[in-house]
Amino acid sequence: MEKERTVIVTGAAQGIGYAIAEAFINNGDFVAIFDLNEEAAKSAAEKLGNAKGYKVNVADEESVKSAVEQVVAERGSVDVLVNNAGLQFISPVEDFPEEKWDLVVGVILKGTFLMTKHVLPSMKKQKYGRIITISSGHGRRPDQYKSAYVAAKHAQIGFTNVVAMENAQNGITANSILPGPTRTALIEKQLPELAAKDGSTVEEALNHHILGAQWMKRLLEPSEIAATALFLASDGAAAITGEALGVTGGE
Repeated sequence: MEKERTVIVTGAAQGIGYAIAEAFINNGDFVAIFDLNEEAAKSAAEKLGNAKGYKVNVADEESVKSAVEQVVAERGSVDVLVNNAGLQFISPVEDFPEEKWDLVVGVILKGTFLMTKHVLPSMKKQKYGRIITISSGHGRRPDQYKSAYVAAKHAQIGFTNVVAMENAQNGITANSILPGPTRTALIEKQLPELAAKDGSTVEEALNHHILGAQWMKRLLEPSEIAATALFLASDGAAAITGEALGVTGGE
């Protein structure tokens, strides 16, 4: 890139989001780290260097609007948005608590909508923007006990494609990345819960629920997802929009 771009990454205090933030910084860009945990966001920004942490609830419009306005005021524009914030709750459908459904769908789907809604004016003004949504391999295939997550991840792809269509002539691209099983705290936390649901061992739960039919039979590294995000934000990907790109290890 010829200039230092301003990149917003949501849920970037850890895991895939942190790896994505790191990749953009190593590329010469500035990253605004949006996270519900203000202390974690600021700590991540301090470790990464050319970054700043912001406390943001992506499921709350006023929180999103205020934070995006602050970034635009400080940096002049938003060039790249990576919708990464997410969470998981595991339960059979008949036992799934409504408040947990609302929480998961609110963060993943509503959060993607609100963040995109509020960065678009800046991108349209400068006739340039890259919107990258971290969906999931579960955006195209189901898994037991993850109804809210799977529903939200499918919906992210549809929403992102509408954004791509609406802005195709505004210099803005919008694409989804569908990561396969990735080595994160989210996966590590799920395994004992999945094993308990099945009455199996953690290793059996990993193979059945996480690795499943994956061809490589290994957890992916967050840096592998980050490299794909960096490519989609590059000039070389300027004609790629409305795509859902799997980074799955084969499935």
